[in-house]
Amino acid sequence: MLKETDFIKIDKRSEKLDYGKLNYHVLEGMADWVRVIDEDGIVIYANKAMKDDLGEDIIGRKCYEVICNSKACRSCITNRSMATGEIIQKEEIIQGKTYSVKSSPVKNSKGVIIAAVEVFRNVTRERKLELELINKNRKMNSDLEFSKRLQQKMLPKNGKIRNVNLDYIYKPSETLSGDMFDIYTIDEEHIGVYISDVVGNGVAASLMTMFIRQTMRVMTDDPASPSDRLQELHKRFLSLSLEAEYYFTIFYGILNTRTKKFRYVNAGHNCMPIRYNIEKDIIEVIENKGYPISSLLKKITFKEKEIQIDSGDKILFYTDGVTEARDYSGREFGIERLIDVIKTNPDEMLRSIEDTVFKHSFGEIADDFALMLLEILY
Repeated sequence: MLKETDFIKIDKRSEKLDYGKLNYHVLEGMADWVRVIDEDGIVIYANKAMKDDLGEDIIGRKCYEVICNSKACRSCITNRSMATGEIIQKEEIIQGKTYSVKSSPVKNSKGVIIAAVEVFRNVTRERKLELELINKNRKMNSDLEFSKRLQQKMLPKNGKIRNVNLDYIYKPSETLSGDMFDIYTIDEEHIGVYISDVVGNGVAASLMTMFIRQTMRVMTDDPASPSDRLQELHKRFLSLSLEAEYYFTIFYGILNTRTKKFRYVNAGHNCMPIRYNIEKDIIEVIENKGYPISSLLKKITFKEKEIQIDSGDKILFYTDGVTEARDYSGREFGIERLIDVIKTNPDEMLRSIEDTVFKHSFGEIADDFALMLLEILY
């Protein structure tokens, strides 16, 4: 709070200003405007900066006239400051510029409020930068929403493809996701299917998912060789010349819809699919190992495996946002709980997994969350 001895002393009995003890050195050297207003709303002091900008004749005029207003402000912080003894702040447009105005009460030796001192700080540049930032954020959010819709449109449609039925749940932890999965026709007998997890999330991760999808769908090499396809994917990834911090995992398989043979490879995806058929009492993890797709290794070979699947079999693909979901004590959801949900809720399994994982983590999604279920119909 500003004291009378710092600025001016008003003799209430004589209603005269005593300038004998004034020390203007600080105020007169300030770049901010400073003025003192008495109980009648009259400007009784203004520093040099304010006089230079608004004129020498501001002393003795009404406070609102000085800032080019024809009547008193609707929200007068000076009156409020003198009435309540509080320091009050607002913003005001003066001559096309934005000022942050702070009003503080001035007391006499008896503690009676007799005036108010106002400090005007030009914040035009700051407000302009804030507005630019708001507009840029608005544009960026609009772009992110567009990218989100585009990414979701790239997901395969739920439903039947050949003799396979697809269902999935996809929940990004942010607007954009680093998880991606796809199922698509290769030729008359073969269907390609994969699930991938790009390191991180956000724009960079989502762009990488688009790269993966496009690359996998345009390959025209041997449809029976998933390892060749991942080697080609790795080769094209290297051509991007990205830093080592960018990499992704992918589990990829090719299903022969006639023979029902499923050949698959794994490039570092630690969430290996689960095949199950409750009626036949079958539940197994489709295991395989391999290195992630990254720039650290210039050449990678992938080991292929093959299993025979039958009508009625289901294969669950998922990402680590499911198994690594943690509760408040830090315990992961884990594959054992995932298998338990499959056993106890085989019909509404995807929704049951989602509900159970969310309850486990108290509804907090720390990572992208993707579940994809394939059912062999015949």
